[in-house]
Amino acid sequence: MNKIIVKGGNALNGTIDISGMKNAALPIVFATIVTKSVCVIENIPLVDDVLKSIEIIREMGGVAEFIDETTVKIDTTGVECCTSPDDIVRKIRGSMYLLGAELAREGRTEMIYPGGCNFGKRPIDLHFKAFTALGADIREDEDEYIRGEVKGRLHGANIYFDIASVGATINAIIAAVTADGVTVIENAAREPHVVDVANFFNTCGANVTGAGTGTVKIHGVPELHGCTYAIIPDMIEAGTYMAAVAATGGCLTVGNIIPKHLEIISQKLIDMGVEIEEGDDYVTVRSNGKLRGINIKTLPYPGFPTDMQPQFAPLLSLAEGRGEIYESIFDNRFKYLEELKKLGTTVDIDGRTAVFSGGNKLVGAPARAVDLRGGAALVIAGLVAEGETEILDADCIYRGYFNLVPTLRELGADITEDRFATHIYGD
Repeated sequence: MNKIIVKGGNALNGTIDISGMKNAALPIVFATIVTKSVCVIENIPLVDDVLKSIEIIREMGGVAEFIDETTVKIDTTGVECCTSPDDIVRKIRGSMYLLGAELAREGRTEMIYPGGCNFGKRPIDLHFKAFTALGADIREDEDEYIRGEVKGRLHGANIYFDIASVGATINAIIAAVTADGVTVIENAAREPHVVDVANFFNTCGANVTGAGTGTVKIHGVPELHGCTYAIIPDMIEAGTYMAAVAATGGCLTVGNIIPKHLEIISQKLIDMGVEIEEGDDYVTVRSNGKLRGINIKTLPYPGFPTDMQPQFAPLLSLAEGRGEIYESIFDNRFKYLEELKKLGTTVDIDGRTAVFSGGNKLVGAPARAVDLRGGAALVIAGLVAEGETEILDADCIYRGYFNLVPTLRELGADITEDRFATHIYGD
């Protein structure tokens, strides 16, 4: 069992650079399957989920080798569809993008139902709706496998999503880039990683327009070619470090970012009393550790991201005055709050709303990381808690953060890890 041990009380100070975005890297790694060629992906984040996605490509007959620590060369010429390894696919939600990639490449797909963090109901019906509109017969069978096939070639279609789903929007783009005709996606998700996937495909010779708006148009092309492409910076990783220094106090410059992607996160920190200085590709965060309670409602981009609400929970625990989080995206994302309570957080949960009384004194205690971002919330809480916090089941934290513990230690934190399974980029 991997664990992280934190002793609180130290301010964070220094400068860091942010990795590539996990939620962009995952679909782009799988999207290389559609190219049937060689792609060089730069600024790749070495987090466990991305490493697993690369291993899936290898298991399917592709070749992937790291040129340096943040650059991977992927050759999908020899990939065999419908051969994805069940044991790895079960571990990451991002393996869902195999469906669109295999349908686009060979007109057939087969994979075990994917895994990932459990936030309650995460339906795949919107993915199926898109594939069906494009001409695929897609189904989830009783043996937990998803299977699909196309008679002939996928064709362009008009697709309307009742919910602006990031995953379904990306999967529809992946499937449609080589479809016959024009595909229009209405009520498309506007998140930066949707734009990044579209930009990757366009670099490979696709014709995708409107990404980042509610309407995406894809003119299908007969085939794609390989490319060299750099992943955008991870706004959630950046936001996590910003929240950490807001809690502990100190001054931190977060570089290699796109500040526009962080606007709502920065504004919420400013509302709490944190000073934010924005540059072209960095933000500097200054905090004295004294925070004000605020209300947060998660929304699709450009609203407040659901992947950042757990990291703000420790801040609302410490802040003076009442604070509130309303989770509008997932129906069961407050499991981590039961673990934060072990450190002294006072919070009342009513369905999708969590109300914090504020002004809590956090005290170190053993707690369990129940999911990726909830684990990050425990790390932040441990950084300010009195005494020692032992975070168990820390494996899920490594799914989205590379070198989190060494980075925090360099910034002044008293933090160690007992990690039995490590990944080296050359492996």
